[in-house]
Amino acid sequence: MTDKQIDDLTGTETTGHEWDGIKELNTPLPRWWLWTFYGTILFAIGYTIAYPAWPLISSATTGVLGYSSRAELDKDLALAKAAQGDLVAKVAETPVADILKDEDLTRFARAGGKSLFKVYCSQCHGTGAAGAPGYPNLNDDEWIWGGSIEQIHQTLMHGVRSPTDPDTRYNIMPNFAADGILTPEQIDTVAKQVASYSGIEGGVATPEGQQIFIENCAACHGENAAGLVDMGGPSLNDKVWLYEGTQGSLEGIKAQLAAPRHGVMPAWGARLGEAAVKELAVYVHGLGGGQ
Repeated sequence: MTDKQIDDLTGTETTGHEWDGIKELNTPLPRWWLWTFYGTILFAIGYTIAYPAWPLISSATTGVLGYSSRAELDKDLALAKAAQGDLVAKVAETPVADILKDEDLTRFARAGGKSLFKVYCSQCHGTGAAGAPGYPNLNDDEWIWGGSIEQIHQTLMHGVRSPTDPDTRYNIMPNFAADGILTPEQIDTVAKQVASYSGIEGGVATPEGQQIFIENCAACHGENAAGLVDMGGPSLNDKVWLYEGTQGSLEGIKAQLAAPRHGVMPAWGARLGEAAVKELAVYVHGLGGGQ
Protein backbone atom coordinates (compact mmCIF):
# COMPACT_ATOMS: atom_id res chain seq x y z
CA MET A 1 0.00 0.00 0.00
CA THR A 2 1.17 3.61 -0.61
CA ASP A 3 -1.23 5.74 1.45
CA LYS A 4 0.60 7.83 4.02
CA GLN A 5 -0.96 7.89 7.50
CA ILE A 6 -0.20 9.23 10.95
CA ASP A 7 0.94 6.55 13.38
CA ASP A 8 -1.38 6.59 16.39
CA LEU A 9 1.30 5.57 18.90
CA THR A 10 4.11 7.98 17.90
CA GLY A 11 2.23 10.63 15.95
CA THR A 12 4.79 10.28 13.14
CA GLU A 13 3.77 10.15 9.51
CA THR A 14 4.32 6.80 7.83
CA THR A 15 5.96 6.29 4.45
CA GLY A 16 2.89 4.42 3.22
CA HIS A 17 4.74 1.11 3.22
CA GLU A 18 3.37 -1.79 5.24
CA TRP A 19 4.49 -5.39 5.58
CA ASP A 20 2.54 -7.96 7.56
CA GLY A 21 0.79 -5.21 9.49
CA ILE A 22 4.03 -3.39 10.33
CA LYS A 23 4.07 0.21 9.12
CA GLU A 24 7.29 2.05 8.22
CA LEU A 25 7.63 5.39 9.98
CA ASN A 26 9.02 8.38 8.12
CA THR A 27 11.16 9.51 11.07
CA PRO A 28 13.25 12.57 10.17
CA LEU A 29 17.02 12.37 10.60
CA PRO A 30 18.53 14.24 13.56
CA ARG A 31 19.54 17.79 12.69
CA TRP A 32 23.09 17.28 13.94
CA TRP A 33 23.49 14.28 11.63
CA LEU A 34 22.21 16.20 8.62
CA TRP A 35 24.50 19.15 9.27
CA THR A 36 27.46 16.79 9.72
CA PHE A 37 26.60 15.09 6.44
CA TYR A 38 26.34 18.41 4.61
CA GLY A 39 29.60 19.47 6.19
CA THR A 40 31.42 16.41 4.85
CA ILE A 41 30.12 17.21 1.36
CA LEU A 42 31.42 20.78 1.59
CA PHE A 43 34.75 19.50 2.99
CA ALA A 44 35.10 17.01 0.11
CA ILE A 45 34.46 19.73 -2.46
CA GLY A 46 36.98 22.01 -0.80
CA TYR A 47 39.54 19.20 -0.57
CA THR A 48 39.29 18.38 -4.28
CA ILE A 49 39.82 22.07 -5.07
CA ALA A 50 42.79 22.49 -2.72
CA TYR A 51 44.60 19.18 -3.42
CA PRO A 52 45.21 16.96 -6.49
CA ALA A 53 42.05 14.95 -7.02
CA TRP A 54 40.16 14.84 -10.30
CA PRO A 55 41.62 12.55 -12.98
CA LEU A 56 42.11 14.04 -16.44
CA ILE A 57 43.11 12.38 -19.71
CA SER A 58 46.85 12.34 -19.09
CA SER A 59 47.19 13.77 -15.59
CA ALA A 60 45.01 15.10 -12.76
CA THR A 61 44.01 18.41 -11.28
CA THR A 62 46.93 19.83 -9.31
CA GLY A 63 44.94 21.68 -6.64
CA VAL A 64 45.25 25.35 -5.76
CA LEU A 65 47.73 24.63 -2.91
CA GLY A 66 50.17 22.97 -5.30
CA TYR A 67 50.70 19.97 -2.99
CA SER A 68 52.51 16.94 -4.40
CA SER A 69 53.26 13.69 -2.60
CA ARG A 70 56.26 13.22 -4.89
CA ALA A 71 57.61 16.62 -3.89
CA GLU A 72 57.15 15.71 -0.22
CA LEU A 73 59.03 12.45 -0.79
CA ASP A 74 61.85 14.26 -2.57
CA LYS A 75 62.04 16.69 0.32
CA ASP A 76 62.22 13.87 2.89
CA LEU A 77 64.86 12.05 0.86
CA ALA A 78 66.90 15.23 0.54
CA LEU A 79 66.75 15.74 4.31
CA ALA A 80 67.77 12.12 4.94
CA LYS A 81 70.62 12.40 2.45
CA ALA A 82 71.83 15.60 4.06
CA ALA A 83 71.73 13.96 7.49
CA GLN A 84 73.84 11.08 6.20
CA GLY A 85 76.18 13.29 4.20
CA ASP A 86 79.07 13.34 6.67
CA LEU A 87 79.04 9.57 7.18
CA VAL A 88 78.74 8.85 3.45
CA ALA A 89 81.69 11.14 2.78
CA LYS A 90 83.68 9.43 5.52
CA VAL A 91 82.91 5.99 4.02
CA ALA A 92 84.05 7.21 0.61
CA GLU A 93 87.37 8.56 1.86
CA THR A 94 88.20 5.72 4.30
CA PRO A 95 90.07 2.63 3.01
CA VAL A 96 87.58 -0.21 2.98
CA ALA A 97 89.58 -2.33 5.46
CA ASP A 98 89.74 0.58 7.91
CA ILE A 99 85.96 0.93 7.89
CA LEU A 100 85.80 -2.33 9.84
CA LYS A 101 87.96 -0.79 12.56
CA ASP A 102 85.35 1.88 13.27
CA GLU A 103 82.29 0.33 14.93
CA ASP A 104 79.93 3.23 14.18
CA LEU A 105 81.09 3.54 10.58
CA THR A 106 80.81 -0.22 10.10
CA ARG A 107 77.25 -0.19 11.42
CA PHE A 108 76.30 2.66 9.09
CA ALA A 109 77.98 1.06 6.06
CA ARG A 110 76.41 -2.33 6.75
CA ALA A 111 72.91 -0.81 6.98
CA GLY A 112 73.42 1.04 3.71
CA GLY A 113 74.91 -2.05 2.07
CA LYS A 114 71.92 -4.15 3.12
CA SER A 115 69.54 -1.79 1.34
CA LEU A 116 71.76 -1.62 -1.73
CA PHE A 117 72.03 -5.41 -1.84
CA LYS A 118 68.25 -5.81 -1.98
CA VAL A 119 68.03 -3.38 -4.88
CA TYR A 120 71.03 -4.38 -6.99
CA CYS A 121 72.21 -7.86 -5.95
CA SER A 122 69.29 -9.95 -4.70
CA GLN A 123 68.02 -10.62 -8.22
CA CYS A 124 70.98 -12.94 -8.81
CA HIS A 125 72.23 -13.89 -5.35
CA GLY A 126 68.83 -14.08 -3.61
CA THR A 127 67.46 -11.92 -0.80
CA GLY A 128 69.37 -14.01 1.73
CA ALA A 129 72.52 -14.10 -0.47
CA ALA A 130 72.34 -17.91 -0.64
CA GLY A 131 72.83 -17.83 -4.40
CA ALA A 132 71.33 -20.04 -7.10
CA PRO A 133 72.63 -22.20 -9.95
CA GLY A 134 75.16 -20.00 -11.71
CA TYR A 135 75.18 -17.39 -8.94
CA PRO A 136 77.57 -17.87 -5.99
CA ASN A 137 76.43 -18.25 -2.39
CA LEU A 138 77.81 -15.30 -0.42
CA ASN A 139 77.21 -16.84 3.00
CA ASP A 140 79.79 -19.62 2.87
CA ASP A 141 83.58 -19.63 2.95
CA GLU A 142 84.06 -20.44 -0.74
CA TRP A 143 85.14 -17.46 -2.82
CA ILE A 144 86.07 -17.63 -6.49
CA TRP A 145 87.97 -14.32 -6.40
CA GLY A 146 88.70 -14.15 -2.67
CA GLY A 147 86.66 -13.26 0.41
CA SER A 148 88.74 -10.60 2.16
CA ILE A 149 87.14 -7.16 2.43
CA GLU A 150 89.61 -5.78 -0.15
CA GLN A 151 88.98 -8.64 -2.58
CA ILE A 152 85.21 -8.31 -2.26
CA HIS A 153 85.52 -4.56 -2.85
CA GLN A 154 87.63 -5.17 -5.95
CA THR A 155 85.11 -7.64 -7.34
CA LEU A 156 82.20 -5.29 -6.71
CA MET A 157 84.03 -2.26 -8.06
CA HIS A 158 85.11 -3.76 -11.37
CA GLY A 159 82.84 -6.76 -11.81
CA VAL A 160 83.59 -10.09 -13.42
CA ARG A 161 83.93 -10.29 -17.21
CA SER A 162 82.31 -6.89 -17.42
CA PRO A 163 82.46 -5.57 -20.99
CA THR A 164 82.54 -1.94 -19.78
CA ASP A 165 85.40 -2.02 -17.25
CA PRO A 166 89.00 -2.57 -18.41
CA ASP A 167 90.01 -3.58 -14.87
CA THR A 168 87.31 -6.23 -14.53
CA ARG A 169 88.20 -9.64 -13.14
CA TYR A 170 88.56 -11.90 -16.12
CA ASN A 171 89.20 -15.54 -16.86
CA ILE A 172 87.96 -17.98 -19.45
CA MET A 173 87.80 -21.75 -19.14
CA PRO A 174 88.82 -23.41 -22.43
CA ASN A 175 86.31 -25.28 -24.58
CA PHE A 176 88.15 -28.56 -24.21
CA ALA A 177 85.84 -30.44 -26.56
CA ALA A 178 84.87 -27.82 -29.17
CA ASP A 179 88.45 -26.62 -29.58
CA GLY A 180 89.81 -30.14 -29.76
CA ILE A 181 92.08 -29.68 -26.74
CA LEU A 182 90.98 -33.01 -25.27
CA THR A 183 89.46 -36.07 -26.85
CA PRO A 184 86.09 -37.37 -25.59
CA GLU A 185 87.96 -40.19 -23.85
CA GLN A 186 90.29 -37.74 -22.11
CA ILE A 187 87.35 -35.58 -21.02
CA ASP A 188 85.66 -38.63 -19.54
CA THR A 189 88.87 -39.59 -17.71
CA VAL A 190 89.57 -36.13 -16.26
CA ALA A 191 85.89 -35.64 -15.36
CA LYS A 192 86.02 -38.82 -13.28
CA GLN A 193 89.25 -37.56 -11.73
CA VAL A 194 87.62 -34.23 -10.74
CA ALA A 195 84.56 -36.06 -9.42
CA SER A 196 86.78 -38.20 -7.23
CA TYR A 197 88.14 -35.11 -5.43
CA SER A 198 84.81 -34.51 -3.69
CA GLY A 199 83.44 -38.05 -3.65
CA ILE A 200 80.86 -37.60 -6.41
CA GLU A 201 79.28 -40.83 -7.58
CA GLY A 202 81.11 -42.19 -10.61
CA GLY A 203 84.34 -40.46 -9.75
CA VAL A 204 87.50 -42.51 -10.26
CA ALA A 205 91.02 -41.30 -9.52
CA THR A 206 93.64 -42.59 -11.95
CA PRO A 207 97.24 -41.63 -12.77
CA GLU A 208 96.11 -40.76 -16.30
CA GLY A 209 93.31 -38.56 -15.00
CA GLN A 210 95.64 -36.77 -12.60
CA GLN A 211 98.14 -36.15 -15.38
CA ILE A 212 95.48 -34.68 -17.67
CA PHE A 213 94.28 -32.51 -14.80
CA ILE A 214 97.78 -31.19 -14.02
CA GLU A 215 98.48 -30.41 -17.67
CA ASN A 216 95.17 -28.71 -18.45
CA CYS A 217 93.46 -27.61 -15.21
CA ALA A 218 96.01 -27.07 -12.45
CA ALA A 219 97.09 -23.67 -13.78
CA CYS A 220 93.76 -22.24 -12.58
CA HIS A 221 92.52 -24.77 -10.03
CA GLY A 222 95.81 -25.80 -8.42
CA GLU A 223 97.47 -29.21 -8.44
CA ASN A 224 95.43 -30.27 -5.42
CA ALA A 225 92.21 -28.84 -6.96
CA ALA A 226 91.80 -26.41 -4.03
CA GLY A 227 91.40 -23.48 -6.42
CA LEU A 228 93.52 -20.41 -7.10
CA VAL A 229 91.92 -17.12 -6.08
CA ASP A 230 94.30 -15.00 -8.18
CA MET A 231 93.15 -16.86 -11.28
CA GLY A 232 89.50 -16.98 -10.31
CA GLY A 233 89.69 -20.76 -10.37
CA PRO A 234 87.17 -22.27 -7.93
CA SER A 235 87.97 -25.13 -5.62
CA LEU A 236 87.00 -28.53 -7.04
CA ASN A 237 87.35 -30.57 -3.87
CA ASP A 238 84.82 -28.97 -1.50
CA LYS A 239 81.45 -30.23 -2.81
CA VAL A 240 80.40 -26.68 -3.69
CA TRP A 241 79.45 -26.38 -7.34
CA LEU A 242 78.50 -23.12 -8.99
CA TYR A 243 76.06 -24.63 -11.46
CA GLU A 244 74.88 -27.61 -9.41
CA GLY A 245 74.86 -26.35 -5.83
CA THR A 246 76.15 -28.82 -3.26
CA GLN A 247 75.20 -31.89 -5.28
CA GLY A 248 77.47 -32.01 -8.28
CA SER A 249 77.40 -34.81 -10.81
CA LEU A 250 79.75 -36.53 -13.18
CA GLU A 251 77.62 -35.50 -16.14
CA GLY A 252 77.65 -31.88 -14.97
CA ILE A 253 81.44 -31.89 -14.81
CA LYS A 254 81.64 -33.37 -18.32
CA ALA A 255 79.27 -30.70 -19.63
CA GLN A 256 81.36 -27.91 -18.12
CA LEU A 257 84.56 -29.36 -19.57
CA ALA A 258 83.04 -29.75 -23.01
CA ALA A 259 81.25 -26.39 -23.23
CA PRO A 260 81.95 -24.24 -20.14
CA ARG A 261 79.52 -21.61 -18.92
CA HIS A 262 80.86 -18.21 -17.90
CA GLY A 263 78.93 -15.81 -15.72
CA VAL A 264 79.05 -12.03 -15.88
CA MET A 265 78.83 -9.62 -12.95
CA PRO A 266 78.39 -5.88 -13.57
CA ALA A 267 81.08 -3.40 -12.59
CA TRP A 268 79.26 -1.49 -9.87
CA GLY A 269 81.87 1.22 -9.35
CA ALA A 270 80.80 3.35 -12.30
CA ARG A 271 77.11 2.83 -11.52
CA LEU A 272 76.98 3.32 -7.77
CA GLY A 273 80.09 5.23 -6.79
CA GLU A 274 82.86 4.59 -4.29
CA ALA A 275 80.84 5.01 -1.08
CA ALA A 276 78.02 2.69 -2.16
CA VAL A 277 80.42 -0.02 -3.32
CA LYS A 278 82.25 0.11 0.01
CA GLU A 279 78.94 -0.18 1.85
CA LEU A 280 78.08 -3.24 -0.23
CA ALA A 281 81.51 -4.74 0.42
CA VAL A 282 81.10 -4.29 4.19
CA TYR A 283 77.65 -5.87 4.10
CA VAL A 284 78.69 -8.86 1.98
CA HIS A 285 81.81 -9.40 4.06
CA GLY A 286 79.68 -9.48 7.20
CA LEU A 287 77.21 -12.07 5.91
CA GLY A 288 79.25 -14.86 7.45
CA GLY A 289 81.59 -15.99 4.74
CA GLY A 290 83.99 -13.06 4.58
CA GLN A 291 87.61 -13.98 5.22
